Amino acid sequence: MSAILFREALLVDGTADEPRDGVDVLVVDGRIAAIGEPRIAPSDLPDLPELRVVELAGLTLMPGLIDAHAHPSAAEVQEDPARPMPTSLRAQYARIELEAMLRRGFTTVRDAGGCDAGLRTAIERGLIDGPRLLVCGKALSQTGGHGDDRAVGETDPWPGAYPGEFARIADGVEGVRLAARQELRRGADQIKICASGGVMSETDPVRMVQYSEAEMTAIVEEAASRGTYVLAHAYGADAIARAVRCGVRSIEHANLIDAEAAAEVAAHDAFVVPTMVAYEALGAFGAASGVDPRRLAKNTEVLEAGLQAFAILRAAGVRVGFGSDLLGEHRHMQAREFAIRAEVERAADIVRSATSVNADLIRRPDLGRIVAGATADLIVVDGDPLADVAVLARPAETLRMVVTAGRVRVDTLPA
Repeated sequence: MSAILFREALLVDGTADEPRDGVDVLVVDGRIAAIGEPRIAPSDLPDLPELRVVELAGLTLMPGLIDAHAHPSAAEVQEDPARPMPTSLRAQYARIELEAMLRRGFTTVRDAGGCDAGLRTAIERGLIDGPRLLVCGKALSQTGGHGDDRAVGETDPWPGAYPGEFARIADGVEGVRLAARQELRRGADQIKICASGGVMSETDPVRMVQYSEAEMTAIVEEAASRGTYVLAHAYGADAIARAVRCGVRSIEHANLIDAEAAAEVAAHDAFVVPTMVAYEALGAFGAASGVDPRRLAKNTEVLEAGLQAFAILRAAGVRVGFGSDLLGEHRHMQAREFAIRAEVERAADIVRSATSVNADLIRRPDLGRIVAGATADLIVVDGDPLADVAVLARPAETLRMVVTAGRVRVDTLPA
């Protein structure tokens, strides 16, 4: 029976606005067994021959971070469909990125298109030293949609063809049903659809509404039949409102949302996952990474609107998650999302977005919070994220320990 006793931590529990100081947390067999304020007395400890005691005076204990919109398998910023990367090579890039994510404090990552069940299994078997991974498989895109990576002059593919790294084309109610069923059969934990135009797709305007209500509803039905849900890439208000009316649980990006669409999201009890760092990275480094001017112009449009969307979402009472959406060599900037959001958001709201809110989004209420009975996904950081959330933006300087399901994965504390 493995056990860890964290002593005298500054506790950030993933839900409260303020930390609690001098708190003991006992982890037994992968779960939080007890929380002691101010201490857990030795006489209250069960017989634990393998108990490790970790003294945390002056350090913060908090839930492991959750990134609800990541692309671990996106090895290049701008893919070249004419020169597809071999799957075996892409898997190695994914392995490196997943292991880096864990060392930034992210203990759970939701793939938003591109990762398959093999990567998830490799983590579960210890072949990749990465975080818990929820895979999407291939995102679903209509012809000419955000996931259709063909250039203007290319010919039409056969039905169900895979034009790019992260998506597949599917059209019509029966076509999208089949595509959703195939991705679920291949092990997808959730289904991703492209419900609007995008930045990194060549032929669609960002504000374009994609997929009909009938198509979206069919995909949602197929996901629900397997006990899961749909997340939708969507920028514009019309696309967002259509998606949540059709039962989509999670709206990704939402930079161009308005008050009316935000009210629709709240009324349907859906979530929004902003991804501001992706636009900053493309704006700063996209040209050097080979991104063409048309895509960079679309990026400028959504970048300028993105920070303004937070006030609209909060005013409507929308549950706001946390994502990064970075590609290729930009992915090392993942933790910078915390610093960007600090320009417009309260620290406590940002911390909740990356912990308990994202846990509820992915339907894992045992994650993202430090309460008795929860899964012991925990990190130790130097500094108080509720006073300065940018502490989490500098993991190389501040991260001291990472624990997943009670197992220590990263440990830089003094022996």
